[in-house]
Amino acid sequence: MSAFIGHLELEEALDWPALIDQLRDWYSSDAVSAPDRQVLTIDQPDGSEASLLIMPAWVPGQSIGVKVVTFFPANAGKGRATINAGYLLFDGETGQMQAALDGDTLTARRTAAASALAASYLARKDTKRLVVVGTGQLAQSVAAAHCAVRDYDAVTIWGRNLEKANLVANALRADGLPAQVSDDLEAACRSADVVSTVTASTTPIVLGDWISEGTHLDLIGAFKPDMRESDDLAMTQSQIFVDARAGASLAGDLAQPLGDGLIKPDSILADLTELCQGVHLGRTDDMARTVFKSAGMALQDLAAADLALGQSMSG
Repeated sequence: MSAFIGHLELEEALDWPALIDQLRDWYSSDAVSAPDRQVLTIDQPDGSEASLLIMPAWVPGQSIGVKVVTFFPANAGKGRATINAGYLLFDGETGQMQAALDGDTLTARRTAAASALAASYLARKDTKRLVVVGTGQLAQSVAAAHCAVRDYDAVTIWGRNLEKANLVANALRADGLPAQVSDDLEAACRSADVVSTVTASTTPIVLGDWISEGTHLDLIGAFKPDMRESDDLAMTQSQIFVDARAGASLAGDLAQPLGDGLIKPDSILADLTELCQGVHLGRTDDMARTVFKSAGMALQDLAAADLALGQSMSG
């Protein structure tokens, strides 16, 4: 009988150290097959535009999984979640369905864990100040995941809505993290060691002029060509890393400066696979500015779902 693994079960099964280690192990292996995700546009009756994303992956003889995601940016103005998802996991040997998982929680956990994994290679060892830009579904998870790989003295939350920023900070403090709120994004970024953005912005929200030497910039929110969280300077002055070249290069933070000739494909120094396999050492200069651009990968979903199923069965 197939299992349903819901929100609370996933949060318990996918604790940050275990999930980050799982991702590191799977990226270190070449066993996963993951075709490029499909992004389909859905025109809405009110004139707005929504997206449907389909993300399959498999390990032959072990696991097969597919995530289906909807992105409705107009929901933000209606107090609804902009991203909703479901995940199906199948036995890789028999093809039988093993589990359905809460795709929203799975996505939040694996996305945050992937950024934290990248930061373990790219953020300075002595980082003390983390800034999270955004107050949506990912903000709390991203802050918590980053705190699993570096020892932060301060975690600053910035959002356009101060009330939402306070809710995120309060939840983080309840979990024992040193969270605070700022209403001055420029000042927060200038003093940060790591800046992580989790917005649906279509125009740069973090400027390169605000990013100090030695700072790591973690860009998560924008995944389409017309979405962007950083400006050209933020990219041109930095060493650039990605989760996967093909997917990340389609997101505006890279697609736009690539299209304008400001950076080239070989400006991307390494992807997560190369970092985890030791092909690239990651940060080698404490004064360098680094950028990690993620757009999401089906490998991450399958790795997280596989871990969650194993934990739920053993529990």
